[in-house]
Amino acid sequence: MGKIIVVTGGARSGKSVFAERYAAAANQTTAYIATAEIYDEEMRVRVDRHQARRPEAWYTFEAPLCAHEAIDKAAQVAEIILFDCLTLYVTNIMLAPETPQTAEERFQQVMQEIDKLLASARQSGKTVIIVTNEVGLGIVPDNALAREFRDLAGMANQKAAAAADEVYLVVSGLAIELKRLALTLPEV
Repeated sequence: MGKIIVVTGGARSGKSVFAERYAAAANQTTAYIATAEIYDEEMRVRVDRHQARRPEAWYTFEAPLCAHEAIDKAAQVAEIILFDCLTLYVTNIMLAPETPQTAEERFQQVMQEIDKLLASARQSGKTVIIVTNEVGLGIVPDNALAREFRDLAGMANQKAAAAADEVYLVVSGLAIELKRLALTLPEV
């Protein structure tokens, strides 16, 4: 069985750097699964920064969609798989041309894709580090699509954290392991 590690935090919190260092510290073959698609110069700069930090020896897979397939491929060549990031992946699923038109159908589609991703990670037999954004701590968005995204990202994060062996919250570049500290209450 694979090991799942979730790294979450706000924008520019240092979560990707922490995840990259965590992967590098294992000193094993590493694959990086990128979910970002470049639509403008600002995103190009972000992607370039991420690429510049990664060791050249790391394998790279691009998976804006069908991430479970990328995990399966990465597991064939690497012991550590870094998936960056879950929230962009949720965005990609939500906005894909074949995605259903109603919010409830989109919810079901996104959750099914997250389930596939987590199942592939667990079945890979590898260590899979999933980076995600904590987007629910800010103000309530002013439009329905943004609120839907916030809610879907939150639900995806909950699924990932529940499946994870370790969960780190990164704030101001500092990581705290949450799963060990979490209070578990009985279901009602």
